[in-house]
Formats: sequence, C-alpha cells, structure tokens
Amino acid sequence: MTLKIGLVSISDRASQGVYQDQGIPALEEWFARALTSPFETVTRLIPDEQAVIEATLKALVDDEGCHLVLTTGGTGPAPRDVTPEATLAVADREMPGFGEQMRQVSLKFVPTAILSRQVGVIRKSSLILNLPGQPKAIRETLEGLKDENGQVAVSGIFAAVPYCIDLIGGPYIETDEAVVKAFRPKSAQKPKA
Repeated sequence: MTLKIGLVSISDRASQGVYQDQGIPALEEWFARALTSPFETVTRLIPDEQAVIEATLKALVDDEGCHLVLTTGGTGPAPRDVTPEATLAVADREMPGFGEQMRQVSLKFVPTAILSRQVGVIRKSSLILNLPGQPKAIRETLEGLKDENGQVAVSGIFAAVPYCIDLIGGPYIETDEAVVKAFRPKSAQKPKA
C-alpha cells in the first residue's frame, strides 16, 4: 500500500494569487528527502474559510483516501485563523501531543510559539496535523532540533507519525534516518529490506 499524503495550504492571499504559496513546495521537498517508502501527494491551496477547510479535509480523507493530511497556515489568534476549529470539527478523535510538541519545538526559536493553536486529530483511519506556515518552521517541527553533534535534542513530530499511521491501519512508513528517525517499539518494527 502506497502512503497517500494530503497537503493543504490555507491562505486567503496565496489562494487568490497575491503571492506564491511556500507551504506545499516546502512539504513536498521535505517528504522527498525524509521518506524512503513510496508515497504520493494530493495538494490543495484554499482560503481561510472554515467551511472550505472542513470540506477539503473531509474530501482528502473520505474521497481521496489520504492516510496523512498536513495543513499549513491559519493557526494563530487572528480572527481569520480558523484551521484548528475546522480540523476539530471533522475529527473523530483528538491527538493533543502533536500540537503540544510543535509548540515545544517552536518555543526554542520564538516566544510567540505560544500563540500557535495547531492541533492533531484522527478522522477515520487518517491522521490530520496542522503545521506552521513558514517553510523553516515546518521543517523544524517535523524534524526536531539537533545539537552540535547531530544528536536529536528535541524530537520533531514526524518521529511519531509512522507508528501512529501503523496503529490506525495505514501503510508501513520508513524514513531516511539522516533526516528524521521514525520511532516504533521493537515489537512494531519490520526487518530492514
């Protein structure tokens, strides 16, 4: 089974062509480096409208069959930032550890990380995660932070994603450990090919 990833960039201005979206290209580039398993992406560039975000997330999970859906943008405190509300509205279960860990990573860089309202949820057998909007912050929250010796100092959220996908019935995901090491209990690890 090939991993299917939905990538959703949520921005009024980018969706209107006022400026170039950076979220989806950053995510596609990151997955090309990070995953050694086969995968395909389905992308959407949409405005900050709660009904549109909800419909897009539902379509990616229910119709497209995505195992993982990542959003960028719309997670701050501004009135137009409604990505978390839309994500929670389509959720079967909340996965609060993902949002907590993203804020922990971002706090290493900026005190305003506490303003982020990112959430993680499960809908059916798909994991949906709200990521930051900036490419640098996207990479940091996915990979985590390494010390001067290249050892992980703060785990990124993607270390837990493959095992979460296993647990909800998705494909077995393998990563390039130089980018991010997928963590699984020994009992859940498959032998390397």
